[in-house]
Amino acid sequence: MVLYKLEELDDNYQATFDGDDVKGMDVYADVDEEKVGSVKNILVDESGNFRYLVIDTGGWIFGKQVLLPIGRARIDDNNRRIYATGLTKEQAKALPEFTDDLKIDHDYEESVRGVYRPQGVETSANLDASAPIDTAPLTMPSAAAPVVGANYNQAGSYNYDRDQDLYGMNDQNHKTLKLYQERLVANKTRAKAGEVTIGKHVETQTAQVAVPIEKERVVIERTSPSDAGRVVSPGEAKFNDGEVARVDVYTETPDVRKEAFVREEVRVSKEVTQETATAEGQVRREELDLNTGDNLNVDRR
Repeated sequence: MVLYKLEELDDNYQATFDGDDVKGMDVYADVDEEKVGSVKNILVDESGNFRYLVIDTGGWIFGKQVLLPIGRARIDDNNRRIYATGLTKEQAKALPEFTDDLKIDHDYEESVRGVYRPQGVETSANLDASAPIDTAPLTMPSAAAPVVGANYNQAGSYNYDRDQDLYGMNDQNHKTLKLYQERLVANKTRAKAGEVTIGKHVETQTAQVAVPIEKERVVIERTSPSDAGRVVSPGEAKFNDGEVARVDVYTETPDVRKEAFVREEVRVSKEVTQETATAEGQVRREELDLNTGDNLNVDRR
C-alpha cells in the first residue's frame, strides 16, 4: 500500500469533491479543548481513501509534525475546527515525526498505529487481511500527486478496514474535502476623469472701416471779359460799397455706429468611445500531484 500527499490544486477537484476544505483548520484535543496545531496536509492511499491528516503541532510540542488517522478526526463545521479524538500531549510526543520528504513504510505506520491503539490490541500483522471492506473509497482527481511513501515491506498484508477506530469515516464526523482555485473577476467602476468648462468672454480691439466722404471748396477764378476796356454808358456802372457774395461750403464726416451679429455657433456634447483594457493579477490554484514510482501501476481515472 502506498500513501500520497495532496499539495496543489487540481482544476477538476471541486467538481470531484464536495464539502469543506480542512487544510489549514485548527486542531483541538477533545479531551481538554487544548489547541494541538493545524492541518498541513492530507495523506490518501492509492485507491483514494483518506488515511491521515498531517498535523503541524506548532508550539504545542515545539513544531513537530505528526499523523492523525482520519478515523480519529472529528470535524466541527460551526467552529471550523477539527477535534483529535482521544489525543493527548503524551501521545503526540510519542508519535514518530513526519517530514515532507519522509518515505512512509509499513513499520512507520505501525509505530503510528501503536501510539493510538489501546494497550493489548493486536497489531495489524496478526489481523486477517481478507476482512470485508465497509467504506467506499473517495475517487481521486485525474491529476497526479507525488509519492509520500514507497511500497510497504509487507505489501498487501495490512487491511485498513480492520482498524475502523483509526480509519473509519462517517457522515457525522467527516466531510469530503475541497481544494480551491483563485481567478480574476473583471469589473469596472465609473470615476470622474476630469472636467471641461466651456464659457465665453469679451475681447476689445480697434477696428477700421473705410468711408468715402465729400468736401466742398470754393474756387475763385478771375478772368478778363471779352469787351474789356469798353466804356460803359452813364448810369450803367453802379458802385456799391460793401457788396458781398456768400457761398455755402459743405464737407462730409464719417458717421460710425456699431451693430452686433452672429459670427459662429458652438455646440457642446459628449460621446462615448469603447476600448479594451487589460488587467492582470496573481492567482493561486491547488493542483493534485501523483508520483507512482518506477514499479507501481496506478489506474488513473
